[in-house]
Amino acid sequence: MQALHTAATGMAAQELNVQVISNNIANLRTTGYKKQTAAFQDLIYEHIRRVGAQSSDQGTILPVGIDIGGGVKTVGTPRSMTQGTLSQTGNDLDLAITGEGFFKIQQPDGTFQYTRDGTFQSDNQGRIVTAQGNPVQPTITIPQNASGLTVNAQGQVSVTVPGSTTSQVIGQLGLTRFINKAGLQPVGNNQFTDTPSSGPPQDGIAGSEGFGNMTQGSLEQANVDVVSEMSDLIAAQRAYEMNAKVVGAADQMLQTTSALFR
Repeated sequence: MQALHTAATGMAAQELNVQVISNNIANLRTTGYKKQTAAFQDLIYEHIRRVGAQSSDQGTILPVGIDIGGGVKTVGTPRSMTQGTLSQTGNDLDLAITGEGFFKIQQPDGTFQYTRDGTFQSDNQGRIVTAQGNPVQPTITIPQNASGLTVNAQGQVSVTVPGSTTSQVIGQLGLTRFINKAGLQPVGNNQFTDTPSSGPPQDGIAGSEGFGNMTQGSLEQANVDVVSEMSDLIAAQRAYEMNAKVVGAADQMLQTTSALFR
């Protein structure tokens, strides 16, 4: 019976939907996390009577047809790249982006990854790095015994060095944007890599045309709405239960049919 297979596709789809929602909820407090949603499409149809077909020798056309659907399939888990709220931390090397752009991070193999997580630190060389120790690009080294570290909205890093009473600019942090940022590939550690779908990276300066601004002493929170996620979770659970009931109903019908031939 086709209903068994159709309902099974619905159960599989809702199981994946719950997995996506659970990941969003799990990352509720993950800095710079961007929520995902599950996208579905209906499967191919069996056309028993095609709409518009000729129904008589006189040329009568069928106004409606009989189409039996094959169920549902998952076509993607697109990521929402909307802005998250900013949370003040007071740490000099915590940076948040308001608007477009990603921080560019150099990996040990020389490749680059991109993140909205501005939880930065300085390593034993004074370089501004991520929690994994990978340098933020362009690489900026904070002089030893420097004080008064500031990062303005354009990403200029300034410090006051010993023997001086005025601050001086020691580097410029950049931002990178993409034509289709939803096409970035997540790789964990709050980071993404570019793909043919995202388009090539476009490096620039914060505050310039098309790029957002930086805020020192703040971090961007996940753009996950708890109320919305819980509502979606309940809806997914109910949809799974209804598909399970269809499986049970189809099974009972098959049992009744087989009993008639005994």
